[in-house]
Amino acid sequence: MDKFTVTTLQQLQVPLGGQEIELQQIDFAAGGMGMLRVRIREGRRFTIFDLDPATARAWGDAMSQWAQAQPGGQAE
Repeated sequence: MDKFTVTTLQQLQVPLGGQEIELQQIDFAAGGMGMLRVRIREGRRFTIFDLDPATARAWGDAMSQWAQAQPGGQAE
């Protein structure tokens, strides 16, 4: 039996660096808190973060605030 299930939520390609970013939902078979996995691929190298909901929200809020403050970053 699998210990957890992985569901891809979003895949992004960074235009300038070529990195591939994948956001995944991690659900554990035993239940409990789901996690957000962030996988960043640079060539053959992977960086992986497993985030709890509070950390994911704080990171997402910080990224949204930064993007909105940039030229052309305001949502229409």
